[in-house]
Formats: sequence, C-alpha cells, structure tokens
Amino acid sequence: MIKFCQIPAPLQPGDLLQVIAPSGALREMSALEKGVEIWREHGYQIQICDGITERWGYLAGQDQHRRYQLKEAWFNPNVKGILCARGGFGSTRLLEDWRWQGGRGAEGQRGRGEMEILPPPQSPIKWLIGFSDVTALLWSLGKEGISGVHGPMLTTIANEPEWSIERLFDWVEGRSLKPLKGVGWGGGKVSGVLLPANLTVATHLLGTPLQPEFDGVILALEDVTEFPYRIDRQLTQWRMSGIFPKVKGIALGRFSRCEPPPNIPSLAIEEVLRDRLSDLNIPIISDLPFGHDGPNATLPVGILAELDADAGVLSFGDEELGRVLTCRGEFSS
Repeated sequence: MIKFCQIPAPLQPGDLLQVIAPSGALREMSALEKGVEIWREHGYQIQICDGITERWGYLAGQDQHRRYQLKEAWFNPNVKGILCARGGFGSTRLLEDWRWQGGRGAEGQRGRGEMEILPPPQSPIKWLIGFSDVTALLWSLGKEGISGVHGPMLTTIANEPEWSIERLFDWVEGRSLKPLKGVGWGGGKVSGVLLPANLTVATHLLGTPLQPEFDGVILALEDVTEFPYRIDRQLTQWRMSGIFPKVKGIALGRFSRCEPPPNIPSLAIEEVLRDRLSDLNIPIISDLPFGHDGPNATLPVGILAELDADAGVLSFGDEELGRVLTCRGEFSS
C-alpha cells in the first residue's frame, strides 16, 4: 500500500489564520506586511502571534517562545491554518519531544508567562504552509498523516508571480492543481506519494524519528546558498543510506545561489546533480518552478503525483484520485 496524507478541509474566506515564526529571526517586516495584505485581500482574517519579532541570535526567540507560538496556533480550534513567516533555521529544534496530538511534548513549558494551552483529545487537522526550513514541520506533520503545503511564506508570497499566488489559493480552497513543466531526464512515467523538501533540511532529518518512509515516494527537492560540494556530500549521504532504491522518482526544483566559490576548482551544481542522480535508474525531472529566488509553485505533502520524465511534466491527482483517496489514507499500488 502507498500511504497518503489527509488533506484539511478547504479554507473559506472569513477563516482565521495565524502567523508564526518557527525558525529564523524576522527581518523582513515590509515583506511580512505585504504577505498579510495578500491573504486579507482574499478574504481571510490574519492573526499574528505575540512576540513574532522577538530574537535570540539567529532564531525568532528561544525555543520555548517559538514552540508556544506553534502550540497556540495548532491547538486553537478557531484557527483553520498556520502561515509561517519565514525560514532560516530553527523549526527542527521545536520538534524535540513534540506531539502534534498532545501529550507531554506538545504541552511543553509555558512561554513567557502565558496561560497553558491544553491540547484537545484528538489531533487537529488544519493547514500548515511554508517551505525551506519549514520542511521539518511539514515532514513531521506528514508522519501524522496530515498534508501540509510546501509553498510561499508570508515574507516571500508578494514576490510570487500571479499564477503562483493563485495556485496556492486554488489548492487550499479545494481546487485542483495544474501540472508543472521542467526538463525530463528520461525514464518513463511513475506515480507515487509527493514528498517536497529543502534538501539540506531533509538530509539532517535522516536517521532521526522525523525521517519518513520513502517507499513509493516522489521526492521534490530544492535548495539555496549551498556550494556544489555540499550538495554532493548530502546526495552521497542519501545514496549511502540506502534510500534512493525505495524512491519512485525525483522532481528537482531550483538550486539557487549554489555556484562554487570563486577561484576554487569545482563542479557546477548541474554537474553534481547529474553525477549523483542520473545512475539511479528512476524517472527524474529538473528545472521545475519551485524553490528560492523565483516562482515557488505550491506542492502539497503526501498527495498522489505523476512524474513523466520523458515529457518533463509533474502532474497531480485529480479530484477523485488526489482528494478522495487521500482521505482514505491509502491507495493500492
């Protein structure tokens, strides 16, 4: 059986969404305000967590403070979705002993004197939207069987082209997704469970309790500001971990600002990707429009996807296969 995630109920204008900063210190206040305005223009109530501008070094406050934001948004029954402000680093730190369904880890410690939030008896099912460092939260939530959205955050959405913004709202409001076109490496067609991620964040989840099952998965990977040798090192770790033989296909997005340092011998990032992946004998597509520094097309976690590596097209389950079967939680392969 191929396992799928349950998709939260479609959002409707008027729903309350909460903004949290689970990772890096917030620096882009103007971009944040533009992002909030986009969501409000679409009819949503936007609530920003108290202390979102707090800083502790490179983090948006100490772990206790950021974990409280996540807990408050996740367990508040009035909140229908969580909008992550930005990436950076830090979301993985929140997941040490964290429980989405409640329990000791999710209750944690009180943040800055606030009242304790008691989790409901059953885990909520709501939207979580972000990418980059938010990969850790998306994968953790996916292990609970709940589909999050690898897509624009509040500080990046204003830079998205109109089609990308509408794609995000199409998905969270219950409409289907259009296929994405890239460069096919050949190898035919394959269907599987879509698992999008930032490569660096995902690599550091391998071998931890947050590592998902990779059987039947189509990996969708992107990265930013990593030298080619670092991408090489990470992909080599995936190879030596024995994961790639389980994967049905790979969809590569943008690897932006991954040029080698000047005056130092290096392979180009494109050469590294070809060298480390092309001998896996699975369908692969590159140059898809998602990731940093350009259009970041919405990719849901844990839905049915089809990768056509001859045509270079990544498509997504239709209303019947993509939404109905995900609610069942499984699909016979």
